Amino acid sequence: MVPQPRRTYESDPVRQWYENELGWATAPGPGPGRARLVTGLRFDVLELPAEAGFAALRHLGPKAPVALRGETMRLLIGAGGADELPGLLDWLEWGDIPLGLTAVGAGGLIEAPTPPGWSGPLGAAVWLRPPEPGCEVEPTLPAPLSLPAAGRGGTVHHSDPAVGSDLVRLVDTAATQCHRVRLRRRSRQPLAFS
Repeated sequence: MVPQPRRTYESDPVRQWYENELGWATAPGPGPGRARLVTGLRFDVLELPAEAGFAALRHLGPKAPVALRGETMRLLIGAGGADELPGLLDWLEWGDIPLGLTAVGAGGLIEAPTPPGWSGPLGAAVWLRPPEPGCEVEPTLPAPLSLPAAGRGGTVHHSDPAVGSDLVRLVDTAATQCHRVRLRRRSRQPLAFS
């Protein structure tokens, strides 16, 4: 792989860091220091309630980047995984349940977390597990599966069962934890009597 030429964003050092140190595509954010990361090229993102995300972390490799923005956790997965999430949730029998588990894939943007060791704007996304400059992110991420018949009685196939099953376990754990969070929150609400 040939390294991309270094770009200079004099007005946005965050974009400069992501593009030059990691080789990730960026887009301007809503203000200085608020760059956005382009998804679907090197990675996709699973978004879920942070409370549920902490339980799902055990199904990510220790080097897989994870970000936190307020009450939302963002788990990086292999590019193409966002397209497969609905079919995978159907296959795992979570398809009809509102979970608060979403994915951002090709053509999407997420707020770029403040680079490790930097101070960022109040309320900015932060890295819980930062990416390593100079290291390819793709080998650390659960890869997308081949799910041509998922949700229609088909089977899940992947050329590397260990990698594919990591994504299946991650999504199944994330869905389970999202459902538990949803039930806990519902049980805390006062009963409404008419």
